[in-house]
Amino acid sequence: MRDDHTTGTAQDEVTLGRIETEVALLMRLGEATRRATGTAEHRVLDRAAYVILRHLDSAGPQNVSTLAAKLNLDGSTVTRQVSALQRDGLIARTPDPADGRGTVISPTPAGLQRMAAVQAARTRLYGDILAAWSPDDRETLAELLHRLNDALESRNRRR
Repeated sequence: MRDDHTTGTAQDEVTLGRIETEVALLMRLGEATRRATGTAEHRVLDRAAYVILRHLDSAGPQNVSTLAAKLNLDGSTVTRQVSALQRDGLIARTPDPADGRGTVISPTPAGLQRMAAVQAARTRLYGDILAAWSPDDRETLAELLHRLNDALESRNRRR
């Protein structure tokens, strides 16, 4: 189903095909670059743990169901990931103030420290990769990636 922003022209199809290819390459190359050039800081958390800790840091403590919905993941998947993070001392469970029967999870100081180390390492990596780009180009890329992520998230919520 097309929305008002696409006209369905042959050029639109070519452009959308280029976008699909570039996003696929971005995902593959981004992960490969992180692994190949990653410092020890990159390896202190796997990708799933990093995303969970980043979300909890920005959104605050939440129950697993809310976290799973936000990350567009199955609750059982998030429960396994959260259990591993708890076992490693990177998150803590506390009683849910809104529902005494449930629990909420939040990052521990150790979890926040590891997350910050990975974030700093990734920021340095992208600083190196984008060093030849102008500040305006980097800002444009950041804005367009944010818009893409918002659009993806919005579509996933509607499903």
